[in-house]
Order: sequence, then C-alpha cells, then structure tokens
Amino acid sequence: MKSALAIWLALVPLITRGLSPHPDNPHYFLFRGKPAVLITSGEHYGAVLNKDFDYVAYLDELVAHRFNHTRLFSGTYCEREDSFGITGNTLAPVPGAFVCPWARSETPGCFDGGSKFDLTRWDEKYFARLKDLVQEAGRRGIVVEMNLFCTMYSDAIWGASPMNSANNINGIGRVSRNEVYALKEEQLTAAQEAVARKIVNELNTFDNVYYEVCNEPYERSGMHPDWQSRIVQVITEAESSLPNKHLISLNDEHRDGKITKPRPLVSIYNFHAATPESVTLNYALGKALGDNETGGSARDDKTYRVQAWEFILAGGALFSHLDFSFATTHPRGTLRNHKSPGGGSPELRQQLGILKKFIEGFDFVRMTPDKSIAALPAGTRIFALSERGRQYAIYLSGARQTTLSLDLPAGSYRAEWINTLSGQTDKREDIRGGTVALTPPNYREDIALRVLRTRGE
Repeated sequence: MKSALAIWLALVPLITRGLSPHPDNPHYFLFRGKPAVLITSGEHYGAVLNKDFDYVAYLDELVAHRFNHTRLFSGTYCEREDSFGITGNTLAPVPGAFVCPWARSETPGCFDGGSKFDLTRWDEKYFARLKDLVQEAGRRGIVVEMNLFCTMYSDAIWGASPMNSANNINGIGRVSRNEVYALKEEQLTAAQEAVARKIVNELNTFDNVYYEVCNEPYERSGMHPDWQSRIVQVITEAESSLPNKHLISLNDEHRDGKITKPRPLVSIYNFHAATPESVTLNYALGKALGDNETGGSARDDKTYRVQAWEFILAGGALFSHLDFSFATTHPRGTLRNHKSPGGGSPELRQQLGILKKFIEGFDFVRMTPDKSIAALPAGTRIFALSERGRQYAIYLSGARQTTLSLDLPAGSYRAEWINTLSGQTDKREDIRGGTVALTPPNYREDIALRVLRTRGE
C-alpha cells in the first residue's frame, strides 16, 4: 500500500477543480477560478440527517447574505432533544425524522423508536438527500464542510448513534463513549472507514465540498492518536482513483495554540471559538486557517461580529458562526426568543455579510498580516492586512477614538472608513504617501478602514 504522503504528492497536480488552496497564497482558497474567503452564519449542522429541516429555504437565507459556507454532520452522530439546551436543535430530529448513511433493518429497538440500523447496508434515500443538498448549495456558490464524525459528549448522545451496538443489528460498537475512536474494536473501526469511503465516493462529482474528519476531537474524546490519520488516509486513497480531489480539514484542539505536527495531507486547520492568535501562531504553516464554530459564548451580535472581523483581518480564511436563530421549524433563521446557549440573528447575518463584502473588495491573495501600524490607546485593538503601497484593510475594535499613523510609499490613495453595522462609508478622503495621520469618524464599538492606491508617482 502506498503511503498517504506518496498518494498526496501524486494527486497534487490533479487538484484543479473545486475548492483548493490558492496557488499564489495557500492561506486562502481558490473556488471556481476565483480567490475565496469562506464566511457564514449557519444552522446546527443537522440539515441532511433531519428530514424535517427545509435545507433549500436555509440555503436561500445564506446566499441572501453573500455567505458561501455551511457545516454538515453526516449522521454518524446525532443528539437528543435535551442536548445542550438548544431550542429546535436540527441535530436532534424527532422520532421518524432521523436518517443516516446506514439503512434500517426489520429489527425494532433503535433509540428513536424505529428499527435498528444495519451497518452493512447503505440507505440510498439518505444519499439522494445528501447529494441534493450539496447540489443545491453548489448552485448558490456555497461550500459544504462535510463533517464525517463527532465526539460523543455524553452517554445519552452515544446512545443515539447508529455506531452503538444498541442501535444496530451487527453487534458493532460494544464500547464506551470514550472508546468510539480509540481503535479498540476492529469491527467498529472498519465500519467508520467504510462509511467515510462511501461518502467520499458519493460526493466525488461535486466541486463545493471538503471533508473534516471529526468535530472537536479533543482529549476528552479518548481518541487514539492514529485514528484521524487513518481516516485521512481512507479519504485520500478513496479519491486516488476518482476524477476529483477534495481538501481535508482537521479540527484542532487548541483555541489559540500552535500546531506543532502539521500533516501533509491536511490543507485546512479549523479551531472553535478561535482568537486571532490561532492565525498568528500558525500562519507560517502556509495553510488555510479557520474558526469553524463560534456562537456559544454570548447572546449579543457584537461578540460574534468582532470575533469575525478580528479573525479574518488577522489572516484567517474561514469563519463559521453557529447561529441559533436557525431551528428545525425556522429554516430561514427567524427564531428569536430561543433558550439556546448562544447567539445568532438576521441582523448578525447582515453584519457578517458586510465583512465578506469588505474583504472581497481587495485583492486579498496578495495581502499579508501587517503589524506596522502605530500602537493604539489601551482598550483599542487593531488588525490589518496589507500589500504595501497598494492596498490596506484595517479593523479597529474598542470604543476609544484614536488617530492612526500609516507610513505609505509615494503615491496617491483613497481612504474610506466603513461602518461595520450598515456597510456604509462614513468618511472618505484622498491622501498622499508619507507618514499619514487618519482620524476615524465617531464610532460606537468598531470600524473598518479601506485604503487603496489610486495612481502611482
């Protein structure tokens, strides 16, 4: 058997379709021939496994805000109605609404009142739903993160998985919740490899997919150090004989830690509730860095708007907010008075759409994080990307008014202060190169600055 690295090196020249690292700057993506940053505010990942969820209405809401990303759990994991206190949890389908890659048997006794699963047979209706969802997303220019597995957070959640022996007729999964990914039961590992291979084969024709191995594979999961590597190799080997190749993502354990052992087959490193330091510490890897779950720390829009701007302006390539205004009965994200442990709203989606429009207004592939801007007063934070002498994207958070000092090469420039709540230009001025002092208009919480060269000298 070829090594995973050998397979990857053989495939690199073939990765020309679909989402790929940008050839001029692998910190960002190339998607359908254009540079891409992925930004969204999406549902709780149950769009395919929950038959009651209207994913077409949901995708229409995403594209209305210019979003181009959504996370999707495969169905190897689902939740119970009372899991995490989430109102209308799409990952907790009601009895009769749960579908997954495996077909149901004729044997009763599954956790949801239905028949148990047969881990040797596939549910073709599930795969038809999955492919239709991915196709509808592709029509709207939305990239799907296909999350193959997830940590089992409690005995109750493990008790709802088709991989649990209580829910299948095969006697597979006679382990504790902390041993699901421990390489302890050969049949269970084989079933996991088989379902990963099946999904990869079924989705190969689509250009708007990448694969994340496991959601939150943290220390508490009991995961064997080699388990993720095995799934990565399964994905890579499955695609070695297929026409299209897709990126692979790992969800890193640390919010702002340094990745010390990067893997050559992995193109995306995702963090949860990430800080900008996640980008700073790992920028030298030359990989796309993402914050692919944030949303459980507060209810207000400001918290997540600031997180998004700071992460993207630090050099991140992906921001995915977990938006609890989406629910099974509210596919357009209109559930406001929920009791879920986090935020999300139509207003926040509008604000994140402003960020996406802002960053797409630059030739961002040519830009790198810029720390040269003069120090600010205490309580004010600044993040910036620049291509010196051509373009500068700057973000200020904190209510302290201040004057920025920019050292610009000779030439003429247009400076525009962008309101992060409305998207309007609150102030613009023409400036010339040299040491330039720029004072923003009054702002309450945060503001963005765009500086573009207009002509050379």
